[in-house]
Amino acid sequence: MRYFMLLLAATLLHAADWPQWRGKDRLGVWTESGILDRFPPDGPKRAWTKPIANGYAGPAVADGRVFVTDYRSTDNRRGVERALSLDEATGDLLWEKEWNVDYAGLAYPLGPRATPTVDGDRVYVLGSMGDLFCLRVKDGEQVWHRNYQREFAAELPTWGFVGAPLVDGNRLIALVGGSPDAKVVAFDKMTGKEIWRAIEATSEPGYDPPIIIEAGGVRQLIVWHPTAVASLNPETGDLYWEEPFKIQAGLTVATPVLSEHGLLVSAFYNGSRMYRLLEDRPAAELIWKGNSDSEIDTDGLHALVTTPVVDGGYIYGIGSYGHLRCLDASTGARVWETLDLTKENARWASGQIVRHEDRYFINNDRGELVIARFTPEGYEEVDRATLMEPTNPLRRRREFGAVHWTHPAYANRHMIIRNDREIVRFSLER
Repeated sequence: MRYFMLLLAATLLHAADWPQWRGKDRLGVWTESGILDRFPPDGPKRAWTKPIANGYAGPAVADGRVFVTDYRSTDNRRGVERALSLDEATGDLLWEKEWNVDYAGLAYPLGPRATPTVDGDRVYVLGSMGDLFCLRVKDGEQVWHRNYQREFAAELPTWGFVGAPLVDGNRLIALVGGSPDAKVVAFDKMTGKEIWRAIEATSEPGYDPPIIIEAGGVRQLIVWHPTAVASLNPETGDLYWEEPFKIQAGLTVATPVLSEHGLLVSAFYNGSRMYRLLEDRPAAELIWKGNSDSEIDTDGLHALVTTPVVDGGYIYGIGSYGHLRCLDASTGARVWETLDLTKENARWASGQIVRHEDRYFINNDRGELVIARFTPEGYEEVDRATLMEPTNPLRRRREFGAVHWTHPAYANRHMIIRNDREIVRFSLER
């Protein structure tokens, strides 16, 4: 009995971690119990605060450690990127790993974008210029290193390399963008040796981290890149199916969402599409699509930073100018919209939506954390608190002159979030 209780406790602890982009299985779902219903009068309590340098990359949390990346400039666009490991309970620095970078040609040269991926005793980190590292969790020692531009002739995306690598069995699957045929590459996760490569690099790779789903009787690796939505065999890289979808400016950003209605993708300029995944074989067909290729004259949902959610028969997401919108998942028709969540009718206004039980935690780009419920009848705000100052400069109209686009980690009844100055652990325990 004692062994069973210890095993159960260990399982619960693991389930409470947030080891990669959007947490377990990249679903953006927080499963812990004992979470507060409303914030204290002065907002969530800070467990610790530590200094950090520039970066958009959100943290990952696993086995009592926090992993995050940042950047500090040393000479104009040259500088140093770092991977950091912090003690989850105290925020104390456990180790750091540095590498030199030159941000020439990079829009918004303000630091790494990709959330680290933790797998057992290894953590995988990706820098803005295509440096992929496998590091030991315990001390940060480098196990192996690959560079997308130098080794795979990858084109530097406008906003840098963003797609957080995905662990699948003995493979680390990465959105590389290599020429001529290595838009996606699977590496041996232990050695960094290439296992397979796939998809012609007829465009830049885009920014969307790969995900794995189960449909048509098989496991499918979904890669949404700037010319198509593709499904691959994750073990071999063989193509199952590909649906053309040309994306302006390469902005494949929001993670695809699988639901009983199909596979949803949503782009800033080009709107949303829903694909039916066939049951008897790995194949897909278009159910509906938006009709607008405009960022302003939009008929459905034009997501950028925000990954939408599908709840029941409805889609909820933040569109191109900050409107939280509800769509009918079966048709794509708009049901309602509101600016109450983001507060600003501004280009790229956004928030990161994470589901918890029957409600959502959303950190918007004003540095606020919002608890809300979404229904077909409208937006219901439960509570709101200001967590940190937006520090990412943006050459667009904003009330605060900057934005906060980082995805937080929800782990062990806490939230860990960063800007360009500090990383903070907030208690969300009831």
